[in-house]
Amino acid sequence: MERIDSIDARILRVLQKTGRISNADLATHVNLSPSACHRRVQRLEKDGIIRDYVAMLDPRKVDRPTTVFVEITLSGQADELLDAFEREVAKIPDVLECHLMAGTADYLLKVVAADTEDFARIHRRSLARLPGVAQMQSSFALRTVFKTTALPV
Repeated sequence: MERIDSIDARILRVLQKTGRISNADLATHVNLSPSACHRRVQRLEKDGIIRDYVAMLDPRKVDRPTTVFVEITLSGQADELLDAFEREVAKIPDVLECHLMAGTADYLLKVVAADTEDFARIHRRSLARLPGVAQMQSSFALRTVFKTTALPV
C-alpha cells in the first residue's frame, strides 16, 4: 500500500463530502487530469483506503429520528461470551454502531428508533436478549449538535 500524499488527501476530502461527484469534476477540484484522477481513485479503492460509497439518509424522513446510546456490561469477559455477544448484536438492524470499550461498560451501542416506545420494543425484543448482558444503561440524545462521517485526512 502506498502512502497517502497531499493529492490523495484532497481527493479523499472531496469524496467524503460529495461521493457522487463525477471524475471530471473531482479532477477539476483537485487540479489533476481526469485520467490521473481516475487512476488515483482506483488505487485508493484497491488499497482499501476507500472502503465503499454510501447514501446518507435523513433519519427523520425514514422514521428513525431518535438516537439512543446504550452502555452494556457483560456478566463475564470470556472470549466465547464476547464473540457470542458481538455475533448477535450485529444482527440487530436498529444498532448502527457497536464499540468494545475500556472503562466501566464493556460495549457502547448507537441505536436508532422511531420514538421512546419503539426503543422500548427494541430493548425488550433484541437488546435484553443478547447473550451475557448483566447491565444496560440507555441515554437518549436530545439533539444532534454536530455529526460527520468525514475522517480528517
